[in-house]
Amino acid sequence: MTSGIDPDFNRLASLIWTHPAIARVRDAASFPVYLVGGAIRDGLADFRVDDIDLVVEGDPVALARSLDPEAKVNDRFGTVNLLIDGSPVDIAMARTEKYARPGSLPEVAPGNLQEDLIRRDFTINAMAISIEEDAELIDPFNGLRDLESGVLRVLHEDSFIDDPTRALRAARYAARFGFDLEPTTAELLLATDTGSVTRERIENELLLMAREDNALESLRLARVWGLLDFEENRLDLAERAVDLSETEPWAGEVSSERVIIEAIFGRLDGLAALLEEPDSAWKCHLIARQHKPIELILARAEGAEWLDRWQRDWRWVELEITGADLLAAGVPEGPKVGEGLDAALAAKLDRGIGGEAEEMAVALEAAGIRNS
Repeated sequence: MTSGIDPDFNRLASLIWTHPAIARVRDAASFPVYLVGGAIRDGLADFRVDDIDLVVEGDPVALARSLDPEAKVNDRFGTVNLLIDGSPVDIAMARTEKYARPGSLPEVAPGNLQEDLIRRDFTINAMAISIEEDAELIDPFNGLRDLESGVLRVLHEDSFIDDPTRALRAARYAARFGFDLEPTTAELLLATDTGSVTRERIENELLLMAREDNALESLRLARVWGLLDFEENRLDLAERAVDLSETEPWAGEVSSERVIIEAIFGRLDGLAALLEEPDSAWKCHLIARQHKPIELILARAEGAEWLDRWQRDWRWVELEITGADLLAAGVPEGPKVGEGLDAALAAKLDRGIGGEAEEMAVALEAAGIRNS
């Protein structure tokens, strides 16, 4: 783990004053607007800033609609999602939260900025700053101190009870920044019950973890902390499979996040049929074409080296003849057409036949039609 992050206030100031979407909001707003959460954290830490989250003490809808008439309003949470010059921006009313039961979605009500910050997950995400020039950092819970110390600290002792997905977020942030859990936060996290949260919300957190540069480390931490249950060797499989998915001949077939999710949590019993190399190119083709690309990548990661040849060469072999050609030659519509085409492809893969005439001869013979 690292000793913390040296905050870059100049970079944060530059983000606020030069980001085109923030500039548009500043010009349009008639009341104070605050940048909050991850953008401040990542700006200070010199990480890429992807999300611009803004908070207002009032109604954000009119402001958002003046900037993007197609802005999407979530009345339940008092948030608006919009695009400004192609950049995604969230504008939310400052709000309070109450949880009817552990793991439920919160009930929200209008609040002030202080109340909005205290409802957040960790101190490093509970900072705010006005988007006006020469504004000072608003940091009521010492998030800057924890950022400098390399510590993840919850804001109150019921944090993981109210929202157990915060524990998975802790693993994501710990892996991204190399941070440690503050001791009390660690004790609270180890008592977290993720069973009170819907499967959909857990899966959304897992997808966010899988998209991280340090995805496997975040999943490893979540396993060590008792938040996720999977065999440790799944991490090794995921690492091999991700490497494959980023190199030829597999590059571009499946996204790395899907590879990670399937390698860690997917069913692998169907891969056994792929591990033993078939004795001909045609048999390789027959087996491989029955499986999805993600299954092939995982099988290759498990040792099915023959799949490289299929992926690189055999899968691209095509016939010059078509089913329409066989129908025109007298093959009755139905399974005989497929049998003829398969026979021709098998001959092309295994015996190297070539040209329309040779393919037609093999296909017609397999379909039971004498080639005159």
